[in-house]
Amino acid sequence: MTQKPTEHANRVRWVYASQDNTELEERYGHWAKEYDRDIIEKFGYVGPRVSTEQFRLYVPRNCKVLDAGAGTGLVGQELYRLGYRDIEAMDLSRAMLDEARRKNVYGKLHEMVMGGPLDFPTNYFDATICVGALTIGHADAEALEEFVRVTSSGGHIVFMLRTDVYANNGFREKQHELEFSEVWQLVSVTDPFQALPIGEPDMYHQVWTYMVK
Repeated sequence: MTQKPTEHANRVRWVYASQDNTELEERYGHWAKEYDRDIIEKFGYVGPRVSTEQFRLYVPRNCKVLDAGAGTGLVGQELYRLGYRDIEAMDLSRAMLDEARRKNVYGKLHEMVMGGPLDFPTNYFDATICVGALTIGHADAEALEEFVRVTSSGGHIVFMLRTDVYANNGFREKQHELEFSEVWQLVSVTDPFQALPIGEPDMYHQVWTYMVK
């Protein structure tokens, strides 16, 4: 059994150090009830707010939206605040989804693992958003291909990436490959910003938006 860290400041690094999806799910299970408090109050997390503000520039409010790697539902909360009502959550952690359910912003919640085939029909969603789950110790660049598959033609995929993960962990290559293959086209990318300005002030992120062809 994995030991739970006793200080909130260690939890992000502890979760990122997971060796596989089983360990990742277990560690998020330990963290679920304290996640919102830690990530917002102690780390100053602004990723959901910044990402959804980009999302709303391109995605109509009446669209069916997948929140991939939804966690406790922070992105869903922001989408709901912006007027979206047809939102489905997906995460590998049942404990995190239990916290998301309590926010009452999702129509459905799905326990699934990113990186392999997703149990959704092709073209099922009008748009997909992923904030915080495409990173070290979590889903890799292969997850982008399934986002494209489950998102309808003309729909948008919005995701947040750390700048170093984009450069060094296969995302740059995969994003360029999908663009070269005319699977999607780049719509916008934000300037780098601090998604965790208190907890990780030296880490910068960007929000990417693509349209599926």
